[in-house]
Amino acid sequence: METIKVNTTTEIFAASHDDMAKHWIGGRWVDSAKHGTSINPCTGELIGTYADGGLKEAREAVKEASTAFHESAWKSDHALRSKVLYAMADSIESNSAVLVQMLCTEVGKIAGEAAMEVGTAPSILRHWAGKTFIAGRAGEASPGVHSVVIREAIGVAGIIAPFNAPVALTIRALAPALAAGTTVVVKLPGVTAQTNWLLSKIISQTPHLPPGVINLITESGSEASAFLVQSPDVPVISFTGSSNTGRAIAAAGASCLKRLVLELGGKTPMIVFDDANIDIAIPTIVKAVTLFAGQFCMTGSRILVQKNIADTMRKRLTEIFSTIKAGPGIEPDSDMGAMINHANVQRVNKMVEEAITAGATTLVRGGPVAEGKLSKGAYYLPTLLELTDSTLPIVQEEVFGPVATLQVFDTEAEAISLANDSHYGLAASIWSQDISRPWRVAKALQAGTVWLNTYAQIFPQFEEGGYRQSGVGRLHGEAGLENFLEYKHIVLNMHT
Repeated sequence: METIKVNTTTEIFAASHDDMAKHWIGGRWVDSAKHGTSINPCTGELIGTYADGGLKEAREAVKEASTAFHESAWKSDHALRSKVLYAMADSIESNSAVLVQMLCTEVGKIAGEAAMEVGTAPSILRHWAGKTFIAGRAGEASPGVHSVVIREAIGVAGIIAPFNAPVALTIRALAPALAAGTTVVVKLPGVTAQTNWLLSKIISQTPHLPPGVINLITESGSEASAFLVQSPDVPVISFTGSSNTGRAIAAAGASCLKRLVLELGGKTPMIVFDDANIDIAIPTIVKAVTLFAGQFCMTGSRILVQKNIADTMRKRLTEIFSTIKAGPGIEPDSDMGAMINHANVQRVNKMVEEAITAGATTLVRGGPVAEGKLSKGAYYLPTLLELTDSTLPIVQEEVFGPVATLQVFDTEAEAISLANDSHYGLAASIWSQDISRPWRVAKALQAGTVWLNTYAQIFPQFEEGGYRQSGVGRLHGEAGLENFLEYKHIVLNMHT
């Protein structure tokens, strides 16, 4: 297997027509009539151009995926699927350095966060490479009557992934879909076009991968996504994104009873009791707010602190948030990278201004960087607001930026009530050195993932997903495979 060799930034981000980022459909590189430009959010500089897809490309991709599903050995040959997944893991791992550099340049991440994202992909692929044998079960239902239940791939899977972690979130859905035997159409956003293209190039080199099994298209709009959701030839959609978009997908997919896996928004409470080890909790909370510049569905955006330690927590969080250094990911002293673009910077700033007007107290007022060498980039310095009114939009709505609210509680029951006072239920974090309290509180929280004295620990062996408006279905774990399978009951009557 030939590894992609990239020696310089110029080679990675060349904007010539020959190096335009294209779609990968049916084993071929496909251009579009419409083109877009890729911008480095850290500097505002042009880094490349890309083919901007839509309805035409989506139709072609679904056709190729359908052909591969029905005519290739992919859905029936579990050994082939395992071999391909292992090889894909090796390919991504051997090209991890250039993927990390691409994420720093196009998505604005700092190097450590980009490396963390890319590093998850090979382990996910290898986990699912060992799960390609899809066993059913058999039994004698009554004397002479035998029943066999087999599990079969559902067909073509549509995967729609977001900009904030395009490598990890694509692989998170792609790996179990491939393990199950589905063929796949992946739709990724235009703002990560160069990353999409590089990932496609790496995947395209995978030995033994039949053409059309994986099709990857880039789109700045929504025509391709809408087609995937509405097409009867795509029986399952795996979507990661906002709750508003998830609800729209659910409504559109209802006409053909589309199976949906939706990981949506979140407002993760970080609950700190007065017996917590705050020397560990505080830096973890700061990272939970600033990870991916707050552009993370599990951002620790709601800091809930018990009354006895509120003054200490307030003082220390204020000090640390005030000293966070934003900068390009390639600079080793950057604590936090850029947001994806200036439009999102302004959106976040508007939400903060409205919260302050509504009565929130400003502990740290970061905001857009308007002066100096970072002013051309999409930087937003961390903001910390204290409040008592949980009904404010800054508490109830996903900000998707480095903004946190601080609320003080007195009792355990009050902490649980505040944490559950949300339409979301994706994740939560509990900090206490008591033996029984963290488990007791975790059981009371309405959240799909709860971390006890830690944060952002996710494993491919264990399910991930949300309660309430944070989604439907689960990714990772055994439930992650079920999304892409059908059950068939075959009965053999030995008396006839």
